[in-house]
Amino acid sequence: MKLSMPADSLPIQEMFERFFATESAPARVRGAEPNGFDAALWQELIALDAPFIRLSGAAGGGEMSLFDTCLMMEQAGRRLAPAPLAEAVVALRILGEAGGEAAHAWIENVRNGGVLTLALHQAAPGKPQLVPGGAAASGILTFDGKELAIEVPAAPLDAPFTLGGNAIGSFTPGQGERVVISSNADAAKIWAAGVEEWKILTAAALIGMAREVLTMASAYASERIAFGQPIGTYQGISHKLADDIIEADGAAMLLWQTLRHIADGAPTAGADISGLFWWACQSATNSVAHSLHTFGGYGLTNEYDLQLYHRRAKSWALVLGDPRQELIRAGRRLYLGETTSLPDAGLVDLDFEPPQGGQELAAETRALFQKILDPAKHRLGESNFESHDWDVHRAIGKAGLLYPNWPEKWGGRGADADSTRASLAVWQEVGYAGLPRSTTAMIGHIVQIFGTPELQDEVLLRMGRGDISACLGYTEPSGGSDAFAAKTRAVKDGDEWVINGQKMFTSGAEYASYAIMITRTDPDAPKHKGITIFLVPLNVPGVEIHPVHTFMDERTNATFYADVRIPDRYRLGPVNGGAKVLAAALSLEHGGGYFHKYIEHLETEALAWARETERNGRKAIEDSDVLARLARTHVHVNVADVLSAKAMWTRLAGETDLAYGPAAKVFSTEAFISDSTDLLDMAAPYSLLRGKEGLSVIEKGYRHSTATTIYGGTSEVMRSMIAERRLGMPRSRG
Repeated sequence: MKLSMPADSLPIQEMFERFFATESAPARVRGAEPNGFDAALWQELIALDAPFIRLSGAAGGGEMSLFDTCLMMEQAGRRLAPAPLAEAVVALRILGEAGGEAAHAWIENVRNGGVLTLALHQAAPGKPQLVPGGAAASGILTFDGKELAIEVPAAPLDAPFTLGGNAIGSFTPGQGERVVISSNADAAKIWAAGVEEWKILTAAALIGMAREVLTMASAYASERIAFGQPIGTYQGISHKLADDIIEADGAAMLLWQTLRHIADGAPTAGADISGLFWWACQSATNSVAHSLHTFGGYGLTNEYDLQLYHRRAKSWALVLGDPRQELIRAGRRLYLGETTSLPDAGLVDLDFEPPQGGQELAAETRALFQKILDPAKHRLGESNFESHDWDVHRAIGKAGLLYPNWPEKWGGRGADADSTRASLAVWQEVGYAGLPRSTTAMIGHIVQIFGTPELQDEVLLRMGRGDISACLGYTEPSGGSDAFAAKTRAVKDGDEWVINGQKMFTSGAEYASYAIMITRTDPDAPKHKGITIFLVPLNVPGVEIHPVHTFMDERTNATFYADVRIPDRYRLGPVNGGAKVLAAALSLEHGGGYFHKYIEHLETEALAWARETERNGRKAIEDSDVLARLARTHVHVNVADVLSAKAMWTRLAGETDLAYGPAAKVFSTEAFISDSTDLLDMAAPYSLLRGKEGLSVIEKGYRHSTATTIYGGTSEVMRSMIAERRLGMPRSRG
C-alpha cells in the first residue's frame, strides 16, 4: 500500500503550483474575460513546454506520465487558467501517436505560438459544435469517424457569450482548410483514447478548483463575524463545507485509483474514467455552490473571486455535454460490456492494496472458521449482536485469535499489524460478524493503557480467551452523541464509587460482563473536565438491563444503575480526566474502513434484479435510467473505498491525520442511506418483500442504513471534526 505523493512527482506539483499562482492570478483571469483566453499566458505555457508534457520523446515532448500531467491540471484548475491546456495536451499527444509530416508540422506550429485545441465530438460537415478554446484556436483537431484531421478556420470562430468563458468557439466542420493527419485503422482508437484522457485531465482541473474554493470559503468562514462569533462555528455553514471537502478529497483519490487501474489494465478502467468525470463534475458544482453561499451576498459581486469559480465549475464540466450521460456510459461499460480505447498512463507509483503480510495467520484463522462454523446454525452474513455465538467466540479465543495483536499473557499472539489485519479480514470473508469481539477489542485496548494492574489481571486474559465480553456505556437519553454531556453520577465513598444513572443503546449488554462507562464526577467543572471513565461490572447489585428492539430486527438495551458500588480499581485514568481516555477510545472508532462493502452488496443484488427483470418489453438493465442508478451506486462504492484506503494509509505511514477516518465514515454511511433508498425505489414493488436473499438485501439495507450514521458518533459529530481538522475552521460545538 502506498498512497503518498511520489517523491519524483512532488517537484512537478510544486513547480506548477508556483507557476499558476504567479501567472494565472485573479487579475489575469479577470483580464481574459469575457472570451476566457490569455494570449500571454499561452506563450508562457509554451515556454514552459506545458502543452507538450504528454507528447512522446521521439516527437520532442516531455513523455510525462498521466499522473504528473494531472498534477499540472489540478494546479491549473486551482487558478482557473484561461487557456485550453487540457485540449492542447491531448491534441498534441494524438499528433505524436499518429505521426507523419502533417502532424510534425502542427507540433512545430504550436511551438511557434499557435493554439491547437480538440473537438470533443465526432465531426460531420455542416454540423456545428462548441469547442473549448476554439475561439482562440489556429487549428482544431477533429475526427469524422474515419480520419484524424486538423481544420484551420477560414476566419476566427465566433465566440458566443457563455457562462464561464474558456474561449468556447462555435465550430462548423467543413468551412476551413482541412489537413488530414491519419486515416489508418488506428485513427479511431487514438482519438477515442484522447477523449478519455481529456475527461481525466478535466476531472483533475475540477478537483483543483473544488479544493481551492473550499479553502477560500473556510478561511472566510473563520474570519467573518455574525451574531458575535465566526460564521464557521455554525453547523449550517461548516457541515456543508465538510461534506464538500469529503467529496473533493474522494474525487482526488478516485482519480489516483483510476490511473492505477489504467496502468494495470483493469477491466473496469473505462468505466472508472466515466465515473470519475461524473463525480468530479458533481463535486465541483457542490463545492462552488456552498462556498458562494458561505460568502453570502459578497460572493455574488464581481469584486469577489467566488463568482469566477462558480461560473467556471459548470462551464468546464458541461462543454462535453450532460455529465449524466457519462454516468450512463459508465453503466454500459460496467454492465453491458461496452469497451473503449484507453490512454497510456505511464508510471503510476501508487498502491491501493492493503498490506499483504500476515497470510500465515490468516490461513490459520480461515481453517479454524471452516472447522467451527455451521452455515445451517450460525447467522452468517448478518451484522448484529444476535449473530453472536459463545461456542464460536470461545473457540477463537482459545486459539488466541480474538485479539491477535494482544500479548500472549492476555490471550493474544503478539502478532504484528499486518498479521492482525489479515487475520481479522477473514471474519468478513466468512461472514461472521462477532460484534462483541469488536467492542471488547476497543475496551480491552483502553484497559491496557489506562487500567490498574489489578483490573488488567481481572479482565484481560478472560477477554482474550473469549470467556467474557464488554459493551459501551456512552450514550444517555438526554445527551445523544454528546458524550461530554453525561449526567450519570459517580460519587466517591471511601475506597468505592457509587454510580447512579441511565445509559441508552448499550448494544451487546446482554452478553457483556463489563461496560465502559462515562460518568460525571464533578458537576461544577466544565463538562469536558468533570468526567471520569470506569469499567463497570454488570453483575453487581443495582444494574438492570432492559431490551430495546429496533425496526432493523436488532436488539439494543437501556441500562440502569441504582446505587451501584464498585471499587476504585475499576477506574480508567485519573479522576476528572476522562476526556483523555475517551479521546483514545473514540480514535479507535473513527479509523475509517466502514460500510462500503454493504453498498457493494446492494449493487450486486440490484444488478441481478436488473438482468432478470423485464420492463416495457426489455430487460431492465437495458434502460438508461437503471444503468445510471446502478453506476451511481458503483461510483459511491469506489469513493468510499478510496477514502477508507486513505484513512488506513495515513495510519500506516504515520502521516498527519486530517480526520480521514471520520470522512470515510460520513461518506460511506450517508451513501448507504441514499443508495439503499434509490435502489429500493428502482426495484419496487418487489423490493418491499423481506427476507435474506435477492432484493430483500436492499430492503434490509434500507432499514439498517440510517443506524450506521449514528454508530460510533453521528454524522454531525464527524462533520464537525472534519471541518476543524481538515479545513481549519473554528470549533462548531460547545
